[in-house]
Amino acid sequence: MKVLLTGGSGFVGKHCLDSLLKHGHTVTTTVRSDAKGRECLNDYPEFSDKLFYCVVEDMATSGAFDEAVQSEPPFEAVVHTASPFHYHATDLKRDMIDPAILGTTEILRAIKEYAPLVKRVVITSSFAAVFNFQEVVNVYTSKDWNPITMEQALSDGQLAYMGSKTFAEKAAWDFVEDKKPGFTLATINPVMIFGPATYRLHSLDAVNTSNTIFRDMIQGKMKLGVPQNSFQWVDARDVALAHVRAIEVPEAAGKRFLAAAGPYSNGEMATIVKDRFPELKGQFPDQIEVQENAQSFVIDNTPAKQILGIQFRGLEDCVVDTVKSLMAVTA
Repeated sequence: MKVLLTGGSGFVGKHCLDSLLKHGHTVTTTVRSDAKGRECLNDYPEFSDKLFYCVVEDMATSGAFDEAVQSEPPFEAVVHTASPFHYHATDLKRDMIDPAILGTTEILRAIKEYAPLVKRVVITSSFAAVFNFQEVVNVYTSKDWNPITMEQALSDGQLAYMGSKTFAEKAAWDFVEDKKPGFTLATINPVMIFGPATYRLHSLDAVNTSNTIFRDMIQGKMKLGVPQNSFQWVDARDVALAHVRAIEVPEAAGKRFLAAAGPYSNGEMATIVKDRFPELKGQFPDQIEVQENAQSFVIDNTPAKQILGIQFRGLEDCVVDTVKSLMAVTA
């Protein structure tokens, strides 16, 4: 299949690119600069006839994707992983929420207008668009939505992030319902994503946000104690495969897929690292406290398993592979 991938140089995007190529698809990825595009090509010399790039400097501008979606032969599917980011959002609506919504609706509008042969669009959403921070939910399913309002989202940075993911995904489903385009939509809603660092990580300072926990372990920042933290997690490679399967499987149309392998705690992960990497033993306290039953809710990942055929990796495999990839950077 000929696929347009947005955000192919990001953490999830790189894993999606890897998975798409290995599943035989021809991919054009959008990147923010020529340098990023050349890096992508250099990482896959064996796919030189199947991998291309185009530059989209700012996805939140009007018409940003108008040229990117046009191709000969035409694209048949689009995987949209890119999301606008601002490290220092001074105005939460202008810098975080509006660009997230516009980045999503702009690509859908461009596909409808200029890429009529696209039959499936898959968007990387987030469990943040599902999670209810106002009341207890025992079992989350794809029917659940974060009830956040715009007023709440504008009250602080973390809520603005949750709001941006929620409003952007809602805008995508509304677009499909209102505009009746020629494509169907599916979304992937991952929880906390861990997994091996992809190519081109020159320094541990450049590690993606969710993997900083492993960097801190390697660097001995937890010698005096492991901070108590727990949530649900998923491996980046399984998230990537979910995107690929979602363009391939007809039954994925019109569905949200919660991508979650299960609960984790920092103590549990630190124990795995300490046990499996003897050379890092001195970076941890003698006793690591592991929280029992730290997670109070369950996420129903049955659709991802049954419809997309995802067999979620276990925590130990993910932790070991991730730490190995980060140790390679420090070597």
